[in-house]
Amino acid sequence: VGVVAAYVFWNLHEEQRGTFDWSGDRDLRRFVATCAELGLDVVVRIGPWGHGESRNGGFPDWVLAADCVPRTDDPRYIELVWPLFEQIGAQLAGLTREHGGPVVAVQVENELYDQPEHLVTLKRIAKAAGIDAPLWTATGWGHARLPADELIPLFGGYSEAAWDTAHDGWPQQSRAHYFFGPGRDDDSIGADLRTTEVAASDESHLARYPFATCELGGGMYTSYHRRPVVAAPDVAALALVKLGSGSVWQGYYMYHGASQKIGELSTLQESHATGYPNDCPVINYDFQAPLGEYGQFRDSYRHLRLQHLWLACDGPDLATMTLTMPQGAPADTADRETLRWCVRSDGRSGFLFVNNHQPVETLPAHDGVQFAVELDGRELVVPSEPVTVPSGAYFVWPLARKVGAGVLLTATAQPMGVVEAGEPVHVFAQTAGIAVELVFDGATVTEVEGPATVRRVGDRVVVTELTPGPGCLLRVTDAGGGRAAVLVLDGDSALTATRGRLWDADRLVLSDRPAVIDDGRLTVYGSGDAVRVFPPPPFAAPSFRASKDAAPSFAAPPFEAPPFETLTDGVFGLIPLPAHGDAAPPAGVEALKPAGPARQPVIDAVSGRASAPTDADFDQAAVYRITVPAEAFAGDGEVLLRLDWTGDVGRAYIGDRLVADQFWYGPAWEIGLRRFREDVLEHGLELRLLPLRADAPVFVSPEVRPAYRDGSALELRSVTLIPVPRVVVTGGG
Repeated sequence: VGVVAAYVFWNLHEEQRGTFDWSGDRDLRRFVATCAELGLDVVVRIGPWGHGESRNGGFPDWVLAADCVPRTDDPRYIELVWPLFEQIGAQLAGLTREHGGPVVAVQVENELYDQPEHLVTLKRIAKAAGIDAPLWTATGWGHARLPADELIPLFGGYSEAAWDTAHDGWPQQSRAHYFFGPGRDDDSIGADLRTTEVAASDESHLARYPFATCELGGGMYTSYHRRPVVAAPDVAALALVKLGSGSVWQGYYMYHGASQKIGELSTLQESHATGYPNDCPVINYDFQAPLGEYGQFRDSYRHLRLQHLWLACDGPDLATMTLTMPQGAPADTADRETLRWCVRSDGRSGFLFVNNHQPVETLPAHDGVQFAVELDGRELVVPSEPVTVPSGAYFVWPLARKVGAGVLLTATAQPMGVVEAGEPVHVFAQTAGIAVELVFDGATVTEVEGPATVRRVGDRVVVTELTPGPGCLLRVTDAGGGRAAVLVLDGDSALTATRGRLWDADRLVLSDRPAVIDDGRLTVYGSGDAVRVFPPPPFAAPSFRASKDAAPSFAAPPFEAPPFETLTDGVFGLIPLPAHGDAAPPAGVEALKPAGPARQPVIDAVSGRASAPTDADFDQAAVYRITVPAEAFAGDGEVLLRLDWTGDVGRAYIGDRLVADQFWYGPAWEIGLRRFREDVLEHGLELRLLPLRADAPVFVSPEVRPAYRDGSALELRSVTLIPVPRVVVTGGG
């Protein structure tokens, strides 16, 4: 991920008219400057209306009370917008691309479908206020009418839809995102708020714009009436389908979960009370994102990173490649029997994309599969012998791609990029359930050496019977005598991979714990175990710090181990990580009050959907006091409070201050305590939990639905403190 998008919600910065607040975590300028320091570009979504499950879509209450027609060219409304844009312009002064800053794009408005003239007005006054960027964008879904050549239309797609009704099925439009094809639009996004319909078009006008996205679902939020669970393959398969379909810009929403602020005048979440169709949590906007509300690393982070490692290398080539759909592709989204695949190529080389995964409705395995693709007047058949594509598989394979100066015609393994280790090392990941086969062009490759069976078959060099893993390195000699290598990892190891500049060289790191390479350092979020590094590190013993600014804490692992230089796994060097020490101390849990009767469902008169409990309803909540020992904060990393519970809605308070909440949806509720350290040590935490009625008109994913007793469910099974230590490996010394 190289670009960060940031909403600017009006009601966070001018809750009261004329009084702007850019302090603390509202500090846009500091955020953008920090992105610049980290080498990240920025897209600023300036609104004025933004949605984002924010109160009034981000409008302050006083804007709605003003004598004007919002989201139009009404001069009275434009007069209100000017000061906001001037403030944003001041925040971004010197940080736009023309001044060498990170701001590469600006999005105006959000989900505005039928007022292209107003979008032009917003762009004009934004530029006059000092906001500028090379790219100007707007959301294009819902058949939006955008001003031609003024704004690049961006699209999205979600595996679920918390804005849908509480029906017991899978949202129909979500199915479309698991089928390859040239279509970009999804008119279901934001449909719950759409008051007018824009006539559908054939999308031919979109061909003049790049296929770009800004809202590929990194997960899904929970509304009170609909609480789906989104699994990592649901996120990653959807992203891969968009790449196969032609996307040149993968924009996720959300990639990092968030917490809604509480304003001085009101809470700031979308709600029935403000006339919106969904009741959302007051604070929780975790979104089940790849990086959680408190920075948790999720499985979806690893699954997406596998694609991102490849895109960091081959993305520029992929961007020039066009989509080709095969004959006999699925005719519609009801087809669960036809294998879904496509090719993106430039006519000479390309990539084969396959998706056999979708949520909810399991797709069957496909036996006897081979793909035939014509490139540059030559038919490529992959693999050489038919294989079974497993249910749930999704992958991309290379077609006629360079390995050094040689050509890899086909491979039944997913590319992960290239490590420059004296010679280019092309890294691949095994596709689960399918044996790895590499087929080289015999005119460009003369020899392949390594732990595999190598045969010359006609004009091709075929490599089979290899065992993917950290030791599966093949040396490739091209016709000119040049050397390159191919490293084939097993699927599990590939999901632990990251790559970057480390200890003055390009390196690949495998770590079961989340690992980040930054500024020449390796930071591992966790302790124990070992990380694997290729090429092996250039020192005899590693040095560790508790954080990147701390002094070295020790020069060798604090346990018996062989000499460091002898620790290897295949071609990787091993770095044993220091143990964190004793297990986290237990949290104190005291039950203060049992829950009263489960709340009767309340249906919103406008939307017809179930409404969330009010503050008064929590008088009937079960109440627990949680105490946290100071030893839990011994390190400088996050400390998560993990609550394994079942019920309806939970709230966490420190004193009278609400600090976290959750609409229960199955997975454990995690609360990051580091930001509340002093207060939680002094006052403890109070949990208030409400039971879920068996007849509540609420959708919960079938796999997590509770067992009800006497018509309701409420249980707090465990409360666990989980420190997340940060270990920085800086090299020898």
